[in-house]
Amino acid sequence: MAKRNGEVWFVYMLRCADGTLYTGITKDLTRRCQQHNDGVASRYTRSRRPVKLVYQESQRSQSLALKREAAVKKLTRRQKLALIRGAQGISAWQTFDSNPSELNT
Repeated sequence: MAKRNGEVWFVYMLRCADGTLYTGITKDLTRRCQQHNDGVASRYTRSRRPVKLVYQESQRSQSLALKREAAVKKLTRRQKLALIRGAQGISAWQTFDSNPSELNT
């Protein structure tokens, strides 16, 4: 299979309604987030709706996106929250505005 020039993949994190974080990859963030909120994207997020996109980064290929996804999934919750805060340039208390105690888990 030939690699297409300009192909962009995204690694993303969602904050689920129960405060958990979900990490995945996609080529179309808008479509994928809608699928998660419609309950057809993943078994995990289906019972934790609504979800909110809280982090995204682009990768040049599916292979790189998969490798980065695996690396992000290995991070601790605290490290993931720091990644989200750094990308959004917001304070720790704004990351989980509905429940600041989430930062301590």
